[in-house]
Amino acid sequence: MEGNVFEALKLMCIGLATVFTVLLIIIFLGKLLVRLVNKIAPEEEQPVAKNAPSAAVDANVANAIALAVQQLTGGKGKVEKIEKL
Repeated sequence: MEGNVFEALKLMCIGLATVFTVLLIIIFLGKLLVRLVNKIAPEEEQPVAKNAPSAAVDANVANAIALAVQQLTGGKGKVEKIEKL
């Protein structure tokens, strides 16, 4: 009976070590893949339009948004800027 328990513990430890090793390999290969992709095909930066006209938001809409933020955050949130997308 005791031999079965020790055999089970031994198999459990081997299984856990195997899973841990495979997960480490996956993590390191993922990091390597990200680095290779970033070197081979870096993301192109898109220019930001500096002179884009900003449309004003209606005062009633701004007040409604501010009240909603205040209610949802319990008075801790603050609306600093509202932009139309």
